[in-house]
Amino acid sequence: METSSLARAARVRAVAAVPAEAPRFYSVAQVAGMLGMSPMTVYRAISDGQFPAVRIRGRLIIPARALEEMADAAVAEQTVVDGSGWVPAGVAVS
Repeated sequence: METSSLARAARVRAVAAVPAEAPRFYSVAQVAGMLGMSPMTVYRAISDGQFPAVRIRGRLIIPARALEEMADAAVAEQTVVDGSGWVPAGVAVS
């Protein structure tokens, strides 16, 4: 290999070695898959104010932090955690 090819290969290996950054948000479909339910169930929970989400120009996304905190609370408290506890009071998506 020539020098430029070696340098390019080294850069590719260096980029591949960097761990991927965890996502900050998930789509409704991703969350539904993670939780083993249909996307429609997640949409209904969001609409009813029972599950946290962010709406950006009509698209709903779920903060990864909300999922992580719910899971951490369920493990720490060794109990069932209600997702509506992570939604501010009186919030419903229309």
